[in-house]
Amino acid sequence: MPLNSRFRASKSQMPEINLVPMMDVLMTVLTFFIIISMTLTAQQQSVNINLPSTNTGANTVKTPDPLVVGLTQQGILQVANNPVTDAQLSQQMQVYLQTNPNGVVVLQADKKLPYEQVVQVLGKMRDVGGDRVSLAIDAN
Repeated sequence: MPLNSRFRASKSQMPEINLVPMMDVLMTVLTFFIIISMTLTAQQQSVNINLPSTNTGANTVKTPDPLVVGLTQQGILQVANNPVTDAQLSQQMQVYLQTNPNGVVVLQADKKLPYEQVVQVLGKMRDVGGDRVSLAIDAN
């Protein structure tokens, strides 16, 4: 008789509902709909905006031509193809930067020069011109 009492006791209790498989199915369906909705909306993203044309937003401030300083393979500084000393270069840079507040000074060094030499000249130029001095590079 103890067996019958066990079975009767288990039948009288409420059955347990396992929610884990149902949650797995719901999460899979939700993920499916999210992915589908994202792919459909990504193809249709378009906004009607009237963008300004280039002639309406033209920059009226004209930047002056940069002061180009050349550094030859022999280590000679040149401004406008004329050799200059460090002192002359410093003076020409100061005059150029004072007369052209938006101007920049560009160093064009020969690619066969040692990097250390180019950095030294660039450092001297930055002492005079600050952040308005840059190094020109050739993309070729």
